Amino acid sequence: MNRSDAPEPAPLWQAGWYQFASQRPCPNFGPRPAGAPVDLIVLHSISLPPGQYEGDAVQRLFSNQLDWNQHPYFKTIEGLQVSAHFFIRRHGELLQFVSCDKRAWHAGISHYRGRSNCNDDSIGIELEGVAGGRFEDSQYETLAGLCAALLQRYPIAHIAGHEHVAPGRKADPGAGFDWPLFQQTLGLAAAYFPAGVLTSHMAGNTSAP
Repeated sequence: MNRSDAPEPAPLWQAGWYQFASQRPCPNFGPRPAGAPVDLIVLHSISLPPGQYEGDAVQRLFSNQLDWNQHPYFKTIEGLQVSAHFFIRRHGELLQFVSCDKRAWHAGISHYRGRSNCNDDSIGIELEGVAGGRFEDSQYETLAGLCAALLQRYPIAHIAGHEHVAPGRKADPGAGFDWPLFQQTLGLAAAYFPAGVLTSHMAGNTSAP
């Protein structure tokens, strides 16, 4: 085969969908406001029920298909309609629910870098886990690769946790997330991250996973 006859590589992004994510389109999204700069990544943690890492409850929640009667905790969130752009499972599997060109419903009432309504101009990434718990090496690896691709595709200037865009209301991903490791892996300047997170010492954290 001549080089000119070789198939073209698949594009990394197609209409906001990432080539290396398993696509699970969900209905919980909308258009971004005209001219909104997609310059923020918001990191979250989620597991359903909290602390249980098997099954597909998160996927069913984002698809409005969760059986509220299946577990007592589900009754406490009955009727909730939410989504994130991405979900990284404990073993590093990457799922995508919403095109990054669209507005997912992950941040809620929020304010960061002088702007409110962070859903308008952010990309939400959920890590399978609990607020304050530790995350797996495979999750950091997947997260770093995804964020590197997002930095190439969008004008990302800020990366924060849900706890930073909705302080007092949300606490995820929490103290178990290793911000210094994440920053070093990506090689980004400290200005990308919330004040103080890179000086936090994670080694002594004893939170449950």
